[in-house]
Amino acid sequence: MTRPALLDLYCCAGGATRGYQEAGFEVTGVDIAPQPDYVGDAFHQADAITFVLDNLEEIRSRFDFVHASPPCQGEGAPAKGTNKTRGKTHPHLIAPTRAALERLGLPYVIENVAGANLRKDLMLCGEMFGIGVLMHRYFEFGGIAIPRPVHPRHRGRVRGWRHGRYFDGPYVAAYGEGGGKATVSEMQDAKAIDWTTDHLALREAIPPAYTRHIGDHLITVLTGNGLPVQLELPDLTTIGPAA
Repeated sequence: MTRPALLDLYCCAGGATRGYQEAGFEVTGVDIAPQPDYVGDAFHQADAITFVLDNLEEIRSRFDFVHASPPCQGEGAPAKGTNKTRGKTHPHLIAPTRAALERLGLPYVIENVAGANLRKDLMLCGEMFGIGVLMHRYFEFGGIAIPRPVHPRHRGRVRGWRHGRYFDGPYVAAYGEGGGKATVSEMQDAKAIDWTTDHLALREAIPPAYTRHIGDHLITVLTGNGLPVQLELPDLTTIGPAA
C-alpha cells in the first residue's frame, strides 16, 4: 500500500518528520541549510517559501499534506523583547508561509511557539505524552481539525537555575546551554530523538510524539477511514503572482 506523502517545510533534523513517519507517512523535508542528519525519506535544500511557490503543481500532484515550522526566533513574545534590546532582527516567516500554503491549496499545519502570530487551533505539551520536556507548541491548521489530548497537570518544575536558585524537577530544559539545562543525551532521551547528536538541532526539534498524534488522526482521513477534509480553497484571483 502506498503511504500518503507529506512535505515538511523548515524540517531541520526532522523531529516533526519522525512523528509523521511513525504514523505512516512518507516524508520529504525542505530546509534552507544542509541537514546531514535529516531522518526523512527525501530532502531538498532550498528556501521553503520559494520552493513551494516555484513548484505548486508538482507539490499538488505528489503530496497530501504540508507541515511547516518556520524558525521561532523573533516570533515568540520573550524573543521579540530580547531581540529588540539586543538589536537583533529575524525575518517573520509565519505570514508569508501561510500565504504560500493557501496558494498551494493542500491541507496544512503551521507550528510555532507561544506569542507567535498564528491561530492556536491546537496546543501540545510533553506531559500529554509522558515525555521529559514540557515544550508547549501551538498549531494552526488549514483544511483539517485535530483533537487535543487531555492536558494533565504538570508534575513539577523544569530542572535548572532560575534567578540564582536551583530547582529540581522531572523535566529538562531543552534550550540554551549551561545553568542545569539539558545535555545532548538528556535531550535525546527526553524527546525520543536518537538519530542526531547536534545540540542546536536537538534544542529546536519538536518531539516526534507531537506529530505522531497529528499524523495518527490525519492518516485516517487521507486513507478514507475518518471524516473528510473540509478544505476551503483560497480565491486565487485575490492572490498576487508568486514572488
